[in-house]
Parts: sequence; C-alpha cells; structure tokens
Amino acid sequence: MKYKNALNEACGVLQNADIADANYDSWLLLEYVTGLTRQQYYMCMEDEMPEDSYDKYLDMIKMRAGRIPLQHITHEQSFMGLSFYVNEHVLVPRQDTEILVEEALKHIPSGGDVLDVCTGSGCIIISLMHYSEADTGLGTDISFNAIQVARRNATSLGSKAEFVESDLFDNIHDRYDVIVSNPPYIASAQIEHLDPEVKFHDPILALDGSDDGLIFYRSIVSKAFDYLKPGGYLLFEIGYDQGEAVASLMKEKGFTDVLVIKDLSGLDRVVKGKYNV
Repeated sequence: MKYKNALNEACGVLQNADIADANYDSWLLLEYVTGLTRQQYYMCMEDEMPEDSYDKYLDMIKMRAGRIPLQHITHEQSFMGLSFYVNEHVLVPRQDTEILVEEALKHIPSGGDVLDVCTGSGCIIISLMHYSEADTGLGTDISFNAIQVARRNATSLGSKAEFVESDLFDNIHDRYDVIVSNPPYIASAQIEHLDPEVKFHDPILALDGSDDGLIFYRSIVSKAFDYLKPGGYLLFEIGYDQGEAVASLMKEKGFTDVLVIKDLSGLDRVVKGKYNV
C-alpha cells in the first residue's frame, strides 16, 4: 500500500472511532513508525510502504482507536523541551504542568535542594534540575512502578535527580528550599466523567483526590513546614476550580506571600507560598 493511502486509511479509522485529533494522531504514528519527516513523506507518498511497517502502523492505529493514549503507544512525551518515557503507571506530562516548573524555577537558589512529592514520571523534578543550579533533587511517589519510570527518565536524560518510594513525606528526613507537588486532585465522583483515555488508562492513584479533591493538599500543607527550610517555598499544581481553597489552606497554616497563578488559558493552575518563621 502507498504511504498516502495508508495515512488516509488510518485517519478514517480514527475518525470513525471519534478521535478528536484523528489527522494529527494518524500522522504522528506514521512518523513514529517510519521515521519520516513531513518533507520526506511528501517526496515518497506515492511509494509503497514496507509491509512490516504498514502492519505495525495499523496495529498502533487500532490501539489508538481503542482510546489508548497516543503517548502510551509511543511511550514518548515532550515536556519542558525534554523527551520523557511514559507508560500506564504514570500520568502523561501535560503542558499546563510547565507552569508549575516555571514558577518553581524562580525560587530555587544556586546550590539549593528541591523535593517533588507525587513525582510520577519524574518530569517535574528532572526539568527543575535541568534548568536550575540546584544541588540536589529528590522525587517521591507511593507507586513503585512510577518510581521505576522516573529513574529510567533520569538515567536517559543524564539527570542527577534521585527517587524514593514514599507515601508523601513518610521516607523524607531532610529540609528543602523548594517543595513542589502535582498531587491527585480529581474529586472521586468526577473520575467517571473524564475522557476514556484518562479514566481507563491513567493510574487511578494519580487521579483520585478523594471526595473534594483536596485530601493531598491538606496533608502536604499540614506537614510541609517540617521539610522546608525557613524562607523556602511550597508550590502546587491545582485543578481550575481549586485556587481559592488551596490558597486558604496555605494561609491558615501560616504560609505568606500566597499567590494563585493562571495558565495560558486563564485558568487557575498553580498556588505557591513562602515559609516565614
């Protein structure tokens, strides 16, 4: 089958499966399987596609039509200009989370120490270590499988970030200049209404924030002073409707300079505050 016919067939399969980005996803999977750039594709679109490549391509298209996330098929996702390995054990890094990284970078001193709670793929702490002059960076997660993914990413990206299996702060003993977290924050009742790619393929441990979505914020805020250096910052990613609630939790605990930061869509995305003694 010609390359152009394979691409058209794939696009039709995804459209029939109601995949919103059928054109985009069918092209990305073709690029992934063949290694062709757009320019190269247009030069060879009338050529016959190797049978083994076509078979592999069609298998991946069927997986995507079954609502398996694109990144779980390719095991790749770009974040902060870096390429991360992902699988079903971690959340796929999202562009909105880059806001958390950008804000945290403003508060990491040269030679500083950074802690990432609920690290998942490790994309946040690895990016912070890559773009700052921090001396140490540690990521924690309750999931053993997530820690394995994070360590794989650290190795492949040459990062000195380290990772430890821990239920929030349970296995943490030091103090840090900056603590960041993108904890589970979806209210339990809302999970049923998420897209199939998220509801059926993202790890429930990384999604479910209990009845009101705030259980992990309460726990982290209540203990953070024991792990922050004086003058250090705590920063969270939040759901679009959680800014006021999380900011109030931090103020009640004694954080100062509490600020809610919006994302590029104008929605509340990050809350940060300072530990003043």
